[in-house]
Amino acid sequence: MFISENHHFKQFEQKVWLSSPTMYPDSMDYVMEAYQANWMSTVGANINQAEKSICQKIGCNHAVALSTGTAALHLAMKLAGEQLYGKPAIGKGALDGHLVAASDMTFDATVNPIVYEGGIPVFIDTEYDTWNMDPVSLEKAFQMYPEIKLVVTAHLYGTPGKVDEIKEVCRKHGAIIIEDAAESLGASYKGIQTGSFGMYNAISFNGNKIITGSSGGMLLTDSAEAAEKVRKWSTQSRERASWYQHEELGYNYRMSNVIAGIVRGQLPHLEEHIARKKAIYQRYQEGLQDLPVQMNPYDGENSEPNFWLSCMLLDRDAMCPQVRGERDVLFTPVHGKSCPTEILEAIASINAEGRPIWKPMHMQPIYRMNPFVVRDGTGRARTNAYIDGGCADVGMDIFQRGLCLPSDNKMTPQQQDRIIDVIRACFE
Repeated sequence: MFISENHHFKQFEQKVWLSSPTMYPDSMDYVMEAYQANWMSTVGANINQAEKSICQKIGCNHAVALSTGTAALHLAMKLAGEQLYGKPAIGKGALDGHLVAASDMTFDATVNPIVYEGGIPVFIDTEYDTWNMDPVSLEKAFQMYPEIKLVVTAHLYGTPGKVDEIKEVCRKHGAIIIEDAAESLGASYKGIQTGSFGMYNAISFNGNKIITGSSGGMLLTDSAEAAEKVRKWSTQSRERASWYQHEELGYNYRMSNVIAGIVRGQLPHLEEHIARKKAIYQRYQEGLQDLPVQMNPYDGENSEPNFWLSCMLLDRDAMCPQVRGERDVLFTPVHGKSCPTEILEAIASINAEGRPIWKPMHMQPIYRMNPFVVRDGTGRARTNAYIDGGCADVGMDIFQRGLCLPSDNKMTPQQQDRIIDVIRACFE
């Protein structure tokens, strides 16, 4: 690694994580209540109270606690598919054979549930202002594929996308929105919480999220009928009979009362966690301000992120040569320049965790044959058109030049200062 030729930074004794759970002395109180009351399964006071608290925070009418955020997205797809295309036959998905527009630069849990229900994702390129779905590319997708009636949009790294513009495009074309707010709990757009803009929405309590239950998620909706359907589907679609009666396909997706106890104990700390994450973002912004880099952007007039992860994008002319294969990566050190790979290796050398930006879905081997739309409409034909670090597609460009920095809210300012020094040394 190039940095080691001129600099030596002592390793942290305890690893500084990308984003790890933050627990408190009373974190297990509600869990112990569930244990002592023997409510250890998928019913209990913790589930009821966690759902109620999330409704109050988000401003939605109904929340259904589920085993994961992915489960919430899956059942959101099923709801949308049945609303749009009718109830499918057994063995068929609710989106069977239908095109669904989806964010391109995201974790694959945003997209896989489309396929669970038989849908075909159409990936929409990213925009630079927020690193989220590009409304201009979305409009182009409707022009190219007018049969699209469902749009799945994510808020990357806790930063709200261009909600009003995406909603207007969808309204114009009569499309339903599913909002993946897994990373953005507590973030707001024009004073309204994310997780409330779609017809059906999902949040996550995975171990690295800003609020965690170690696992878990919720489906959010204003529809009482939809919430009741999800509660039924998530408990194996058991009918109201004294025996086990099943008339439609079901799933084992309900959150346990134990997990809900952890979530319930975490929720009062949400604003505190957001404040710590924002302070981390601002320290990076200040400490790196004279380098040829920029932090992950957001629209400060209209949105307030939850700052879940602090990310960094290198200027194009500050990139040393870097080549990524399917699983391996190589770079050539150049004085005065760097690249995400060099910086991530340098961070790792002091026992801190960073990671690459999400690899866009249209670049993933599993989805390479799916439609992909950029704002000029050329789409799939341009996915390999990047030369010397410049990319034709925005998501590919951000993936090539960006990285996620250690963003754990237990990281001390002193630890973060050392990480900043390591990053600065990569450009010397």
